[in-house]
Amino acid sequence: MTTQMWGGRFSEGPDRILWDFTVDHSDRRLLADDLTGSLAHVAMLGEAGLLSDEEAGTLAGGLQEIATEAKQGTFRFLDSDEDVHSAVERRLGELVGEVAGKLHTGRSRNDQVALDLRLYLLRSGRARITALREFCLTMLEAAEEAGETVVAGYTHLQQAQAVPLAHHLLAYVSTALRDIERFEDLAGRMDLSPLGAGALGGSSLPLDADRSAELLGMSGRFVNSMDAVAARDHVSEYAFACTQALVHLSRLATECVLWTTTEFGWATFGDALTTGSSAMPHKKNPDIAELTRGRAATAIGHLTGLMALQKGLPMTYNRDLQEDKAALFAVDDALAGALEAMTALIGSAEFHPPPPDPAVTALDLAEALVERGVPFREAHRAVGALLVELAAGGKTLPEATIADLVKIDPRFEPADLSLTDPAGSVRRRRSTGGAGFASVREQLRILKHHLG
Repeated sequence: MTTQMWGGRFSEGPDRILWDFTVDHSDRRLLADDLTGSLAHVAMLGEAGLLSDEEAGTLAGGLQEIATEAKQGTFRFLDSDEDVHSAVERRLGELVGEVAGKLHTGRSRNDQVALDLRLYLLRSGRARITALREFCLTMLEAAEEAGETVVAGYTHLQQAQAVPLAHHLLAYVSTALRDIERFEDLAGRMDLSPLGAGALGGSSLPLDADRSAELLGMSGRFVNSMDAVAARDHVSEYAFACTQALVHLSRLATECVLWTTTEFGWATFGDALTTGSSAMPHKKNPDIAELTRGRAATAIGHLTGLMALQKGLPMTYNRDLQEDKAALFAVDDALAGALEAMTALIGSAEFHPPPPDPAVTALDLAEALVERGVPFREAHRAVGALLVELAAGGKTLPEATIADLVKIDPRFEPADLSLTDPAGSVRRRRSTGGAGFASVREQLRILKHHLG
């Protein structure tokens, strides 16, 4: 097949060394996309008069038969197939004979693979959006079930302010919605057909690139034929969208690991979604979360590789670009797997967080002074001094008396003693988008509406 594709320029077939080094079968997952592109190309060739009606019908029928084989899982790749394109053309020849050689009329593997990748990314992107939405809905359900449970919110991994557990969980819904937006946004840039660009400079044949795009259901076609076959920024952009989503999942994964420790004790995950230890009978490990972190790290490496792959390439196509598929598919698969696994893990969670340290209400005391006209920096120092004084006397904030408060600052009032309850702190929170119960209810309403 390869010698047929390369034509009469070569007197003998490829050496084993060349074959083993240059052939990469990772593009086999592009089979459905290659068939979609070929069917549109055949239809355009028929309409342009470059194929007779009979030839176009024969080729389309053969391609449809291959598509059926692909769907049923009976299509067989051979070791002698250099890539997915040659596999399709080889099988088409087996089905329809010599007319299969006309499939490649007006087309190069350069614009062919460029199209296959765009179709794959559009198809795969839709699947990632669906999975991200499922993740969001699971997080929303967990947030609703959390009700008015109050936990500590952290900065620097130190308890900072009291927040509803629901508010904490909904933060990850906000990040996932931006991930969805990234996939939706880049789809517009990928939805352009490169068919008709040929090897790099177009063709003297009367091809109709606009019609090819229309037959593919794409929003338009390339503007510059050299860019059409050389560009891979849509690949690295897609890989970035995947990697950023994995980084977001990795942050949640780290919290899942922390939450299930004895020290935190926030959550328990289902037995079916955790693992044990070969040595210690009591262990219950959140391996899904740990592997999600690991795969985010690997994805960052693949993304860096994709960027480096493009940086030194002259126009137009260079064989270096063959390496983009393995990296792209690895990142895409990592996100697909992590979304499924993390969605299931959160769905199995039982939350039972301990109450936060009452010191998380320190800001409430400072703001009480601010409402009486005290400059914030002065109020901040006063509450800090109060905490030091209480600690020296072996007291916690809820154990403070009004005498303790006015000793530090006479502008404190007896009513301020009620400000040291974490749940009360959350009830008083009233800033838009903040961690008050009313705000969380509004977030739930908005997010549920947004997700349909």
